[in-house]
Amino acid sequence: MNYFPLEHDEYAMRMNARAGVVPLIEVDHEEYEAELALKSQILESAYRYYFQCSPEAEGMAWESVGLLLQDMAQTYPDDFELTVRGKQWTWTNRLLGETVEFTRGEPASLPLPPLDWLARQVQEDLILMEEMSDGKMVCVAGHLCFGASWCLDDKIGKSFLDIHDEVPEFRERIGQPSDLMMRRLKPGRPTGRFNWSIAATSQLNLAPAIAHEWQTSRHGITATNAGERCFLRVERQTLSRLPLTRGILFTIHTYLTPIAEVAANRDRLRRLVSVLKGIPAVTLEYKGMTGYIEPLMIYLDSAEV
Repeated sequence: MNYFPLEHDEYAMRMNARAGVVPLIEVDHEEYEAELALKSQILESAYRYYFQCSPEAEGMAWESVGLLLQDMAQTYPDDFELTVRGKQWTWTNRLLGETVEFTRGEPASLPLPPLDWLARQVQEDLILMEEMSDGKMVCVAGHLCFGASWCLDDKIGKSFLDIHDEVPEFRERIGQPSDLMMRRLKPGRPTGRFNWSIAATSQLNLAPAIAHEWQTSRHGITATNAGERCFLRVERQTLSRLPLTRGILFTIHTYLTPIAEVAANRDRLRRLVSVLKGIPAVTLEYKGMTGYIEPLMIYLDSAEV
């Protein structure tokens, strides 16, 4: 498994933010081509539902192109190459077998809108936040193909705190510190964190519009099959301040690991059981786990023996 995000034996809502996270983009080579192909398929089904970027956010999109392409070329030089001659950029993606020449700042020089094109180079979902004159961070654009029960239609135009109103205890416990952390971000000093849940499906796209497809996976989970039917869903998130527009680029890379694989490690199993036993009922309901938490716990308890 790529990440095990539980650092404590008890459940508590924490920011878990760490400064200086690198790289911004991670390439999971085993899943890269398949996940990018899945993004294209999802976008074909309902383009505007999964991608929105107003003309006012285009400057942030171009800054994001520059930031992430350089990050990828530096981190994975065998996979990606970026050549810059003034405004003329050449991007080579060896994993996809593509080379694209474009003029930075000119949308017509790319085959797709800049944020859409960029998001099809990475496995991450990408969200853009703009800092308004009153200091609020507002969601203004996004490319969200692998969202966990949320969508752009519900978040575009909302402030950071309003976006998280549905999360139990978020505003009361870590809302203001999280908002302050975002507003204090400085260019060149990105912050990272992990978010996690347990899903009853290996499907990456859990958009509300197709809930009828993935919610049925919550049925039929038993103490016998929970290890294979349930997955630890981990989001590796990064936040970067864009120096020119002062916007914030938010990246989300989602990883899925079968619970049976998590349970194979005794220390991780013990911690997972301890944390799950302390999650409030309202949080279990929010995470959609209420219907299968009981058989899951029986499975985990038996795995501990």
